[in-house]
Amino acid sequence: MLRILQFIFAVLGIAFAAYGLITGNFQFQNYMMLSLGIMFLVMSIQEFKEDRKAYGWLLLLTSLFTL
Repeated sequence: MLRILQFIFAVLGIAFAAYGLITGNFQFQNYMMLSLGIMFLVMSIQEFKEDRKAYGWLLLLTSLFTL
């Protein structure tokens, strides 16, 4: 379930970034950053579940910074 959420938010972030680069219209940049922040949050939850706490904390701080 977490892998599916990670994939969905990664695809959303890439789609918003590609739209901005292709059209030159960056009105969806906030949504891109939101989807990437949520993706990092999901990744940190995965790392905590796999008992890799150092990488989990790093991803959690990254997601909080991005959000």
